[in-house]
Amino acid sequence: MTLLLLAAVVLLAVVLAVVLLRQGGSSRDAEQMRQHLSLSLSQQAETVQRVERSLREQEQALSKVVDERLDRTEKATGQIVTDLRERLARIDEAQKKIGELSTQVVSLQEVLSNKQARGAFGEVQLNDLVSSALPPQAYEFQSTLSSGARVDCLLHLPNPPGSIAIDAKFPLESYSALRAVPAGDGPALAVAQRAFQQAIRKHIADIRDKYIVSGETAESALMFLPSEAVYAELHANFTGLVEESYKARVWIVSPTTMMATLNTVRAVLKDVRMREQAGAIQKTVGLLLDDVKRLDERVEKLKSHFAMTEKDLREVDISADRITKRGERILEVDLGEEPTALPKP
Repeated sequence: MTLLLLAAVVLLAVVLAVVLLRQGGSSRDAEQMRQHLSLSLSQQAETVQRVERSLREQEQALSKVVDERLDRTEKATGQIVTDLRERLARIDEAQKKIGELSTQVVSLQEVLSNKQARGAFGEVQLNDLVSSALPPQAYEFQSTLSSGARVDCLLHLPNPPGSIAIDAKFPLESYSALRAVPAGDGPALAVAQRAFQQAIRKHIADIRDKYIVSGETAESALMFLPSEAVYAELHANFTGLVEESYKARVWIVSPTTMMATLNTVRAVLKDVRMREQAGAIQKTVGLLLDDVKRLDERVEKLKSHFAMTEKDLREVDISADRITKRGERILEVDLGEEPTALPKP
């Protein structure tokens, strides 16, 4: 910009000089023109310098503003990148957890698809519930009855009611078939319901016949369903089957109701311990009363001894008083002679 202004001034001076020369002016006019041109050039040079300073200052100010904005932009960009990295890290962690969960779900499906593994799953869940609610001496896992049947868990309770058998059952195939029936397919639903009822009814009969032993166990037993969904389906849509279990004295429980039942058992055991302790306390109190009676008899004997001693002391006191009085009377007797002084040794 400055160079353009300077070039314009020089060009103007040259043009004026050429014009004057062509007009044939005197040397005096030419000198005046040169002076005028010199002054104009000087003024233009100062103007150009001022413009340069102004432009330089503006450039510095603009550079400062640009640097500040770039710095803020860089910081903001760095923070955004940092936040983005953190979010990506959380996303990666979530993906890993999702992958682990998927693996666990697949493993659970494999467990549930195998009948033996499914039975073990129910037993493990039952073991966890019982061991977390009761003291070790109150239960026994895989207990063998006198009939040779082995029950998953046997709760040791005093008579009545006696030991209660608990067996875990998981009718997953019939339940899954029931849930897989399309909506509105009445015939298929009826078939699935019959299969589900047969499976539950067989489990009830097995528990009744194997784990209710007269004189050894209680008159009832528990069937543990390790699935709240199966338990809810049974009580919502198969109430007749539930009533059959009541008649067979087989009580069906889920994890939630099983915990409530175990809390009741724990209260019963606590009451039994308190009654046992109350009996021991009563026995101890009886012995203590016997000791108190013996102490009372001995105190009475001691009182009689004290009474005899007191009587003897009174008699001794009387004798001493008599002796004292007699001695005083002897001292008061006048013998009629002064006592002879004893010779000095």
